[in-house]
Amino acid sequence: MAPVVPWVPQITMTEIEELERILGLEFADKSLLQRALTHRSYLNEHPDFAFEDNERLEFLGDAVLDFLTGEYLYHRFPEMREGPLTSLRSALVRRETLARFARHLGLGSHLMMGHGEADSGGRDRPAILCAAFEALVGALYLDQGLGAVQQLVEPMIEPEVARTLRAHLGKDAKSQLQEIAQGQRQQTPRYATIAEHGPDHAKEFTVQVTIGAKVYGRGTGKSKQRAAQKAAQAALEVLKLEEAGVPPEIES
Repeated sequence: MAPVVPWVPQITMTEIEELERILGLEFADKSLLQRALTHRSYLNEHPDFAFEDNERLEFLGDAVLDFLTGEYLYHRFPEMREGPLTSLRSALVRRETLARFARHLGLGSHLMMGHGEADSGGRDRPAILCAAFEALVGALYLDQGLGAVQQLVEPMIEPEVARTLRAHLGKDAKSQLQEIAQGQRQQTPRYATIAEHGPDHAKEFTVQVTIGAKVYGRGTGKSKQRAAQKAAQAALEVLKLEEAGVPPEIES
């Protein structure tokens, strides 16, 4: 007598084809797409399920996305230096951005996951959506190659680049400097008023900004806040010179 194979619920072929229609894709190996949609919590509840979870595809997709976004930005911004390119790529492949891409594609509603994970909001959890998007990229790469991944990803990258640049340009110099110093050097800029000149009704202030033990900029203005903004702008210029390998000079 043949052994009884337990029935395990899984995403149906109709659901696979519906997702393919939404994505504008047709997988030659539909099991790759099914694996990309399988969260590990589903296997915890269904240990006899025929497929593995999406974590290996997630690993591959992460590497493919890093390469594709790097190549895209390299050609999109031919004059941009390595540091800003790296920051922009990081913004494009971070968890929140990839989760947004996954929501745009409607991946959450197609994920196979355990009841507990689903009931606790897993279908809209950024970490799970990010992983699912990376897994989808990995699956598509294996099924159809880099060109198919580009066609899927690049239409989503371009508006995200514009949004990221708008957000950056909208920040004042102090905010930009703090973001760079904390993100790249794990240090917070410190401002100090080092001089005051003129009568009380027309006083002028000089403010100095340091990162760690090093002075990065000085600025003068009619208020301490204005002087601090100028100091931050000067510091940003110094950081650009350092990035370019040019030894900066700070006036004494």
